[in-house]
Amino acid sequence: MSSDVLQKARDFEAQYGPHIPDRERPAFHATPTIGWMNDPNGFSFYKGECHLFYQYHPYSNVWGPMHWGHLKTRDFLRWERLPAALAPDQDYDASGCFSGGAAELPDGRQLLMYTGVRRSHNADGFLQDVQTQCVAVGDGVNYEKWGGNPVLDAKDLPEGGSTIDFRDPKIWRDKDGTFYAVIGNRTADGSGSILMYRSRDGFKWEFVRTLDRCCNQYGKMWECPDFFPLDGKQVLLTSPQDMKPVGLEFHAGNGTLCLIGDYDTEKGFTRQSAQAIDYGLDFYAPQTLEAPDGRRIMIAWMQNWDTVNAKPHHCRWFGQMSLPRELSVRDGRLIQNPVRELEAYRVRRVVHQNIPVCGEINLPGVQGRVLDMTVTVRPTGPERYRWFRIRVAKDGEHETIIRYRPDQGTVKLDRIRSGLPRDIVHTRSFLVRPRDGEIKLRIVLDRYSLEVFVNDGEQAASAVIYTRQETDAITFEAGGSAMVDVEKFDLDFVGQEA
Repeated sequence: MSSDVLQKARDFEAQYGPHIPDRERPAFHATPTIGWMNDPNGFSFYKGECHLFYQYHPYSNVWGPMHWGHLKTRDFLRWERLPAALAPDQDYDASGCFSGGAAELPDGRQLLMYTGVRRSHNADGFLQDVQTQCVAVGDGVNYEKWGGNPVLDAKDLPEGGSTIDFRDPKIWRDKDGTFYAVIGNRTADGSGSILMYRSRDGFKWEFVRTLDRCCNQYGKMWECPDFFPLDGKQVLLTSPQDMKPVGLEFHAGNGTLCLIGDYDTEKGFTRQSAQAIDYGLDFYAPQTLEAPDGRRIMIAWMQNWDTVNAKPHHCRWFGQMSLPRELSVRDGRLIQNPVRELEAYRVRRVVHQNIPVCGEINLPGVQGRVLDMTVTVRPTGPERYRWFRIRVAKDGEHETIIRYRPDQGTVKLDRIRSGLPRDIVHTRSFLVRPRDGEIKLRIVLDRYSLEVFVNDGEQAASAVIYTRQETDAITFEAGGSAMVDVEKFDLDFVGQEA
């Protein structure tokens, strides 16, 4: 049943969304129908199709009362727009329908679980947000909120848990039919934890355990958790607020954290390693699904809370999702690569092999703004080159740079001259595994974004760029002498079936 608030949002997006031409959007990254987008929600398969919901404010290009927007796809790349799924229209979610997950019920309906936010006065008379967990049930297009909401509230928290920071349930249904959810929470020490709950039917939930706690080591509040088995290990993803910088691994501000370890139903989760998920400038709140073929696929909001005011003038949409990525664990690290479906859209292959680079060069046929390009760089002899730069989206005024320093073992992403209208954080460096001066960089460009995958997915780095679309030159430059192989494909989505 559609409330007046939800119907208003649907009418608005139906009226104004179609007026945004495709050329003003990325070719294959998910964007909102109109207005504002942030965290991915409910990333899941339902009735043979992949559904992606998202935090949504249709009425402006800035954050506002949160709705759930809705997209679906058959190949993770071509997105069909569906009407908004949820709106803040009940007492328990009047201040927003925050992030959550989705799963299929035994009767074939789709279950959405989300954080409902309402405002109340605290003991000092100040307004504060109170967060509870709520559910809605539907058919893949229309959803009805359950009459027994909220399904989890203050009484379901462990001792010391916060009702103000209690959000972002990620749910799944286990092989035995039991539903599980992991939810972010703030503990008495002011930092974050991840709580696990279970349910037999998806509506009545009970607390199981605290999976892991921050203890003020990795930021503060832990948002947007995900928890899944992968290649014999157990992976816990979360997005901490207020991270402190740690070398080149973690940077200040809202970050991402991957914890890899083991899980035992009696002992719980045992953490063995910690790493950043993405090493670029724009990546937050990732969520995963298990595809029908067994792959673990991840998508994230390709934006940064500290840079959301640096947007183009008069933009009618703001916020996009990352390219979905296939995940694996190798040598104790999370490995990420673009979904293999991207290869179906490759056209016009250009190959250059064993090209010596000394100074700056361009290569015939290597340019563009919607492309998939792999660059392998290696020394020409016993002496290593000092640095190697790839400039993309380049003209006399603009460029975005990927730089590798073999002596330091670092890759640097630099978008200072990429067209963003504010003086914000524009560079980021990260360590890569040494390979005797050789490095392999897969670069995916899609009009308003750049994603770099290093050494077959050992690291990934994402950044939004706003360089005008006509700016499409690509050059290669070495400090010293280097040898380069380049394989470049244009990506053509025009005329392809969704």
